Amino acid sequence: MQIRPIFTTLLLLCLSTALKGDGPSDNTPDQVRQVPPPGIELTAGQRKELEAKLSTLEQRISALRSNPDLSDAVLAYLPDVEICYKAVSDAITHHEFFKAAEVEFALSHLDLGIERADQLSKGHTPWLRESGFVVRGYRSRIDDSVQPYGLEIPPSYDFDHPVPTRLDLWFHGRGEKLSEVAFLQQRRSGKGGKITPKRTIVLHPYGRYSNANRFAGETDVFEALEHAGKDYRIDDKRTLVRGFSMGGASCWNFAVHFPDKWAAAQPGAGFSETADFLKTFQGEELHPTWWEKKLWRWHDATDWVDNLSQVPTIAYSGELDRQKQAADMMVTAGEKIGLKLLHLIGPGTEHQFHPDTLATIESRLEKITSSAPHPVPEHLRFTTYTLRYHRHHWIQIDGLKEHWERSQIEAHRTGENEITVKTEGITAFSLDFVAGESWIAPLSKPELIIDDQKLYPSSPLSDRSWKAHFTKINDQWSLKLAGIGNSPEIRKKHGLQGPIDDAFTDSFLMVQPNGKPQFDLVGEWTHSESARALVHWRKQFRGTARSKKADEVSDEDIASHHLVLWGDPSSQPMIRSLLKEAPVKWDEDILQVGPESFEAKHHALIMIYPNPLNPAKYVVLNSGFTYRDYAYLNNARQTSKLPDWAVIDLREPPTSRFPGKVVAAGFFDEHWNYKSPAE
Repeated sequence: MQIRPIFTTLLLLCLSTALKGDGPSDNTPDQVRQVPPPGIELTAGQRKELEAKLSTLEQRISALRSNPDLSDAVLAYLPDVEICYKAVSDAITHHEFFKAAEVEFALSHLDLGIERADQLSKGHTPWLRESGFVVRGYRSRIDDSVQPYGLEIPPSYDFDHPVPTRLDLWFHGRGEKLSEVAFLQQRRSGKGGKITPKRTIVLHPYGRYSNANRFAGETDVFEALEHAGKDYRIDDKRTLVRGFSMGGASCWNFAVHFPDKWAAAQPGAGFSETADFLKTFQGEELHPTWWEKKLWRWHDATDWVDNLSQVPTIAYSGELDRQKQAADMMVTAGEKIGLKLLHLIGPGTEHQFHPDTLATIESRLEKITSSAPHPVPEHLRFTTYTLRYHRHHWIQIDGLKEHWERSQIEAHRTGENEITVKTEGITAFSLDFVAGESWIAPLSKPELIIDDQKLYPSSPLSDRSWKAHFTKINDQWSLKLAGIGNSPEIRKKHGLQGPIDDAFTDSFLMVQPNGKPQFDLVGEWTHSESARALVHWRKQFRGTARSKKADEVSDEDIASHHLVLWGDPSSQPMIRSLLKEAPVKWDEDILQVGPESFEAKHHALIMIYPNPLNPAKYVVLNSGFTYRDYAYLNNARQTSKLPDWAVIDLREPPTSRFPGKVVAAGFFDEHWNYKSPAE
């Protein structure tokens, strides 16, 4: 361990007393504590009572699934029952009861599940008409797991009135012990929420545990929101993102990545970027690789601050809160582009809302959401670093000059039928107005001025929908008949742009090898890393990853999932097939990416690439999500640790940060070809 000056260590220890572990002791990668921590031991009596009631609920669920008299419409609500079973079953199986009271909570959840199962067996779903605190569940497309979320339904909500209602998404703070049992109890009791806006539904995503709603946690938010929208009339013009502490960090990211989806954003405390926060808050000495630093741009909201000009934003900090740093960084970033970010500060307050300042925030948000919805905006401005975030109202970015470098588009109406567009770092984009949106009449002749070049696309359709596609070739813009997303060409596009972690934000299947590896060392490492990926997916993203042997993979699997292939060209036939298409070489002698070659007997390849059998999906070689145990200790560390490909020297064992010694790594270019790190 590196020795620090005594006064620095003492200062950091004092500052960390309220941080619940986020102190200097969490800055030593070779001494990483377990997250989530070990739970308490159940007594024989507690286990017996829990397992008996769990068995009763399991029988009820099985009976519901096999009941021929129940329609698919009724069984669609089975996840509202299953969340109670999964929460308790997982807590028992994985030793995740953290205090004695949680045993009683678990028994109460099982009672709720049994009650709902009995109601569902009669075709009834009375909880859909309950106001107050309601827990719900949905089945995630990522791994087919049931995931919980909480709702606060205001007393004023009229279940029979057709007028849609404002909804606030509230992102929870860090909780290393926030098991599903604890989360369901919070949401059933109303504890843990900090806001109670009038005449508003509040949706509390679980976010797949404690990851600042990143990766699968981001997908969770939209899946929960979509699920709630099936049973409650939500006004998509009055949907807000809000959160505090880690939830504030979540809010910053949803605001800058999806500015057109929210009526307003209201982040509190948290963190807004990686480097300064970990230095000042965590006291960590940072030594990132060049690709890690570049990948910080995925979640560093300071790089995306321009997009806050497109969504009303109110930041909050306590005057004495160390996490005031997050909003201060955003204010500074905004000043550099001329954006004055509203930052309200609770006087004399530490890590909490000041009641008077919160009242001011609620009043401002009420005024924003009570005004008439804005018409289709005629002036748009959007910054991105990746095609994962590619759309803003009627502008869609389809191609970038280079991923992870700043790209921007600005489009505004400059005449009755004229739109002027300015681009930076963009090689293709589309105009995409849905029915009723286009202000240009169907018989008019639109004129586009793109970077001072005039183009004349076809007119809108009679329903005022309008699509037009543009691509840049040799520095000249031209019209395209169809968007890049519909092209069979292998290139980076939305949903197929990498890096490795992107594959775990949607449906994926782990594919285990069914042959003998070329070398024992490679086989042992593959087996260990594959087993670890399955365990840690459950620990950190609270699901069970789908897994099959290579010879069990069906055409339906290839069509439906990203495939995560474990093994080498000898043990995994699907890797052999991939190597015929990908810009790498891997045989019994060498592993080669670009000009560098490595001995195959003690190296392995990690990679993401379009699946040759289904170019709309990825294949990933030998990797789960890329951040490891050391990053679990602080949410700001939970960033992508590997780019599009990496070569691992297996003679150096895996650590809490990497799966071995990374001897080479990089990004593919925009056509998925090898690109030198210097390019």
